[in-house]
Amino acid sequence: MKKKVFLTSVLAGSLILTAVAPTSFAHDAMEGGSKESGLPFDHDALEELGEPDINGNKNLKFLHEAASEQIQEVDGVQNNTADVYAHKGFAYLGTHTANGANGGVRIFDLKDPENPEEIGQIAEDIPHTWQEKVIVKRVNTPEFKGDLAVVSLQQTSRNNEDRPDSVGGALLYDVSDPYNPERLGFYELDREITGTHELYLTTQGNRALMLLSNPYADFYTDGERKDFEIVDVSDPANPEKLSDFDPRILDEVADDFNGYHWDSPDGKTRPVFNHSVITDNNAQYAYVSMWDLGTVILDIRNPEDPQYVGRTDFADDQKGAAHSAALARGGNVLIETREVANPHGEGYEDAYGYTRIFDISDKSNPELLSEFTTDLTYDFVGATFANTVHDPKVRGNTLYLSYYSGGVISVDITDPSNPEEISRYTPDESDVWGVFVDRNYILASDMGQGLKVLLKNNSNNGNNN
Repeated sequence: MKKKVFLTSVLAGSLILTAVAPTSFAHDAMEGGSKESGLPFDHDALEELGEPDINGNKNLKFLHEAASEQIQEVDGVQNNTADVYAHKGFAYLGTHTANGANGGVRIFDLKDPENPEEIGQIAEDIPHTWQEKVIVKRVNTPEFKGDLAVVSLQQTSRNNEDRPDSVGGALLYDVSDPYNPERLGFYELDREITGTHELYLTTQGNRALMLLSNPYADFYTDGERKDFEIVDVSDPANPEKLSDFDPRILDEVADDFNGYHWDSPDGKTRPVFNHSVITDNNAQYAYVSMWDLGTVILDIRNPEDPQYVGRTDFADDQKGAAHSAALARGGNVLIETREVANPHGEGYEDAYGYTRIFDISDKSNPELLSEFTTDLTYDFVGATFANTVHDPKVRGNTLYLSYYSGGVISVDITDPSNPEEISRYTPDESDVWGVFVDRNYILASDMGQGLKVLLKNNSNNGNNN
């Protein structure tokens, strides 16, 4: 194992990329492309949309759309949406960059899932930022007891001298009463860093931890900061960084790695950055999506000193693009989604991004069990996010995938070596970013259309997986 080192300079060619790289991203921004095309429908335009296309069988035989609710305009501005989360009967819907960003996180009361009511907005007060991800969990520490929300914050224009009040990081809120949320703290990043794209909240006993994915932080700061950080938020008003992960400790990553361009063992120069992170239920292991370095597994039982355990790998002809992860089978099965918007490339297979499933009973040696593709994977219509998989969620033996133009695709993973599509929900003009599965409903966030509420049977109290 190599000793951790910090980079003191970057390649001159890399600096060119820094200058031109888009700053609103949820993919590999260095590669180019933008998701700002997900423009919101106004309420009149929504009336012109057709009915969603829905089919399903097995436990999703009765899947249906119970509600579709566009987020409200604020001061005459219609924002578009990003990810979605639910907690104790309330939905939390992030927003993206359309119409100037600063849409914040919208809170919906789902007491009646067929009539969701938007009741509040948080995290909109730092100018020129967007709020992609929100996680809400019950926390019980010596300093705070209640429902804690953590929100990712990204600048729309990184380190812009004309926007001195713009900064990225993570905001923390008390949402014990979602009708009266209270801002508690702010974990602020250097303005050189775009911000926090995705994040996760977990607990270890009476300690609360926030795990951050800050893409390109390593690259933008010449190695002084890392893309992945663990922050103690036991006292949400005073978040404290505990540790980070430096990929240079791996034998296959050179000491002079510049924070993005990785000379991988297959002879290719591959992109590496941290896009997202989750943990298992006990917060023993973190699963860090490091793009072409794969899903990196860290032992975080001592969060001050996380230990590298193993990582997923790719065939030489696969673009890595490890975007997001989910766990199944008590943490012994890893779902890895790969966001590939350009289906072609010299030396690579022709395919949009698809899903891979691993046996991680031995976390030091993930074993590929299967790869799940759809009709979209090989429907080549140019470089587009529309046909790539995005985020995974698992409940029981069902895997739910947000799939942009494909909507929400559900997969039976009872046999993870043989995944089987069992349902598909596709809104008209679909652009589904996120999916969240609760006991009583499935939520989807459509970038243009807002919040979708799906029920798995004909009542609002279904308990199937």
